[in-house]
Amino acid sequence: MSTATLTPPVLAHDPKSGPLDYLSASRLKTFQTCRLQFFFRYVERLPTATSPALFVGRIVHEVLRHWNLRRWRGEAVHFEALEPVFDEHWQDQPGDGIDWNGKEDEQREKAWAMLTHYLAQTPIPVDEKPEAVEVMVERDFEAAGLPPLKGVIDLVRRGGRIVDFKTTARSPDPRQAAHLNEVQLSCYAVLYREATGHPESGLELHHLVKTKQPKLVVTPLSPMTPDQGRRLMALMESYVQGVEAEDYVPSPGLHCGYCDFFEPCRAWKGGAA
Repeated sequence: MSTATLTPPVLAHDPKSGPLDYLSASRLKTFQTCRLQFFFRYVERLPTATSPALFVGRIVHEVLRHWNLRRWRGEAVHFEALEPVFDEHWQDQPGDGIDWNGKEDEQREKAWAMLTHYLAQTPIPVDEKPEAVEVMVERDFEAAGLPPLKGVIDLVRRGGRIVDFKTTARSPDPRQAAHLNEVQLSCYAVLYREATGHPESGLELHHLVKTKQPKLVVTPLSPMTPDQGRRLMALMESYVQGVEAEDYVPSPGLHCGYCDFFEPCRAWKGGAA
């Protein structure tokens, strides 16, 4: 598997695609979390503001992408070389602005602190050349009567270990992290196997934790199991059936506290439109 043309991980927000044009981990996870949230995001396409947490996550991913690309090219990697990348992307904020609540400088310091801590503590050797860096992969499911599955994999380490980077405000529990990210990691495993013709050697979650003193929590996981593959297929089938039936009902829960569509949900009258 070689590094192909890099595609920013905004696949799920492609404005030209309908919800049945393709499947993705983001679409499946949103549908699994709340079908009405899915409707507002992917069918109605209601506009949303960029939150500080989302923006910081994007910046972290962008800097780590450059770090991994430099290693893939065999170039020297230093903090000093990555700081201009961080500065450039931080200045490139969305046109409608971000509500920093007067804490932009604080958030900027935390973001850079997370990155420097990660680069100092990462288990990935600096001279380890990646197999792939943020590459787009697609798997056809026409034989199963399903749309194709598409995804952008953050990093594939030497030997076929798939890595996904996360930013979070608190340290994750390993079992919960594995459970909550199973859909995404299973999608990546399916896509990796499609691209290479052989299974991944393992999966890794790298959580960069935004505490006062930054932390790095690495959760190593085994390759996708047959049961996980079957669960993913069942979810994809449920997704297609639900979208075709326009079955968009809310699923109230803790996630409502940070949902972009809280007010539209409160105004929902019980129909799809």
